Amino acid sequence: MHVKHLLAAFVVFSCSSLALADSLRCGSALVTTDDTSSEVFDKCGEPVSRDFLGYKQIVDSFGYTNEVAIEEWAYGPRSGMYHFIRFEGNRLKRVTSKRGN
Repeated sequence: MHVKHLLAAFVVFSCSSLALADSLRCGSALVTTDDTSSEVFDKCGEPVSRDFLGYKQIVDSFGYTNEVAIEEWAYGPRSGMYHFIRFEGNRLKRVTSKRGN
């Protein structure tokens, strides 16, 4: 029975770390996937850089093709880390981090 509890705890912790993988804490606020760029700006402030990366074609739930802008914002360094936030169509899609030099 002890092994089952350990396995269950491992699964819970693994899933919770995946859920928070695309999030960023800005002070007491948390930005997560699907937040708008204005929500991120309100919570995190002005990024150190903003890069327009181009456009991407997506297919919506009705089968229509749309072209959305791709933009990446950078924040940092915070505790030696730079955080890169990628927006697709004004919605947060990915947060990555990299240790600064």
